[in-house]
Amino acid sequence: GQPVPDAVIGETLLELEDQFGAVTWETQIICGRWQHEGEVFTDDSMRIVVDVADLPENREFFHQFKERLKVRFEQIDIWMTTHPIDVV
Repeated sequence: GQPVPDAVIGETLLELEDQFGAVTWETQIICGRWQHEGEVFTDDSMRIVVDVADLPENREFFHQFKERLKVRFEQIDIWMTTHPIDVV
């Protein structure tokens, strides 16, 4: 329900860069609308992309990272997905 300070976003991007050596993010706003316990929420979100090997330690990092982000961004949940990629 309130804008996220740039410093909080920057902290998140730097944490990913420090962990994996690179991070990519989209500056366009991704609008969302969802319901939780009968209440309707709207979000202006951003997308962050990190390409990493599918290793147990990376998966564990992201499980822990998600929990930190929920607190950092004061969110009920954070949508985080993985996708296999082939680099050519």
